[in-house]
Amino acid sequence: MADSMSFFSDFIARYGSLLIQGTIATLIMTFVSSALAYLLGTPLGILLMMSAPNSLKPNRTLYSVLGWIVNIGRSIPFIILMVALIPLSRLIMGTSLGVAGAITPLVIASTPFVARLIENSLQEVPSGVIEAAQSYGASTFQIIWKVLLSEALPSIARSIPITVITIFSYTAIAGVVGAGGLGDIAVRYGYHRYQTDVMVATIIIMIFLIQVIQTLGNIAVRRIDKR
Repeated sequence: MADSMSFFSDFIARYGSLLIQGTIATLIMTFVSSALAYLLGTPLGILLMMSAPNSLKPNRTLYSVLGWIVNIGRSIPFIILMVALIPLSRLIMGTSLGVAGAITPLVIASTPFVARLIENSLQEVPSGVIEAAQSYGASTFQIIWKVLLSEALPSIARSIPITVITIFSYTAIAGVVGAGGLGDIAVRYGYHRYQTDVMVATIIIMIFLIQVIQTLGNIAVRRIDKR
C-alpha cells in the first residue's frame, strides 16, 4: 500500500502539471471547434433541409451541390484531412502545430457532420406544424426560426454531445501530428518513450471527460425536451 501511494505521489509530481496542461488544451480544442462547427454547420444544415425535394424551397441543383460537398467532407479520414490542411492552417492561424494549428482542420472536419445532424433534426419536424405556420402567413425566416429550429431543438440538443465527443476523439488523432493535448502526450510519452503509466493516465482522463460531457448533455436534453 505504501509503495502504491509512493508511486502515485511520484507520478503526480512528475507528470501532474503536464497532464493538466494537456487536458486544458484538449478541452479548448474540443469546445472551440464544436462552437465554430455549429456556427458554420447550422446554416448549412438549414440550407440542405430547405432546398431538399418536397421542402419549403426545393432546389435540386443547390441540394445536390451542398450534399456533394458535405459527403466529401465526411468521407475523408480526419488524419489525412489534417495533413492536407496544414498549409491552410498556417495561412489562417499562422501555425499548423499546437492548439491553434488544430482548430482549422477540426472545424472543417466537423462542420459537414454537424450539417447532416441539423438537417436530420429539422426533417423530424412534422409537416403539419410547418403547414399551420404557412397558413397564418409566416415568412420563410419566421418558419425557420420560430417553427423549425424551435421544434427541432430537443433533437439538436441530443446531437450536441455526439458532436462534442466526436471532436474530442479527433483531438486525440490530432496529437499524432503535434496538435498538443492529451493525444500528443499519449503519443510522445506512452508510445515513443514506452511509458505505459502515462498512456494509461491519459486514457483514464479521456474516459472521465467523455462521461462528464455525455452526462451534462443528458441533463441539458432533459431540461430542454418538455415532451
